[in-house]
Amino acid sequence: MREICFDTETTGLDPAGGHRVVEIGGVELINRVPTGKTYHIYLNPERDMPVEAFQVHGLSEAFLADKPLFQDVVEDFLEFVGDAKLVIHNASFDMKFLNWELKACGRPTLPMSQAIDTVAMAREKFPGAAASLDALCKRFGIDNSARTKHGALLDAELLAEVYIELTGGRQTGLTFGEDGPAQTTAKSTARVASMTDRPVRDPRPHAPSAEEEAAHKAFLAKISNPIWTAAE
Repeated sequence: MREICFDTETTGLDPAGGHRVVEIGGVELINRVPTGKTYHIYLNPERDMPVEAFQVHGLSEAFLADKPLFQDVVEDFLEFVGDAKLVIHNASFDMKFLNWELKACGRPTLPMSQAIDTVAMAREKFPGAAASLDALCKRFGIDNSARTKHGALLDAELLAEVYIELTGGRQTGLTFGEDGPAQTTAKSTARVASMTDRPVRDPRPHAPSAEEEAAHKAFLAKISNPIWTAAE
């Protein structure tokens, strides 16, 4: 199962108002495990950078001036995404911008059914609790100290950790250690051996007393047609 934890940074809140994507970050998961494969690109929005947006992500107009246009990288982007599910924090926002950029390039848009919204997941799992990425990092003990500004790749990496926790967490007991499967198996065997290499204690006597046997026989005598005599 291939999924991509995905995030964008933009010049504003609504592409219909002329705002554009300026950064894309993606982290590939296979069966909810990060593979180490990522996608990251800065984009020239072909417009100015509003102060409010700059304060969020720190990407200036001057920094983005020599970066590629979305239409120049759309092939690589679509190849990376493929048919994977896109795991997004507040999916409607990022999908709205992404599909606006795709449509502007004359490309088919991506269906909302391809997106998994972790905000909705968090609100369902923790009703009434804060569902921001920072709040979820705090809840799950994920280090987000490097997140002094929003950044698409960093946020996608943090989202991958949050998503794994939202879907059950890491099952470390089912994974191999750093030494690999053979070493891990050997260690597990050694632990089992150490557990069985213990002094054996004789079982305690539990035979019934004469009074208990008499009481049991009297009880059985009261039962009509007991099943244990059916074969006799």
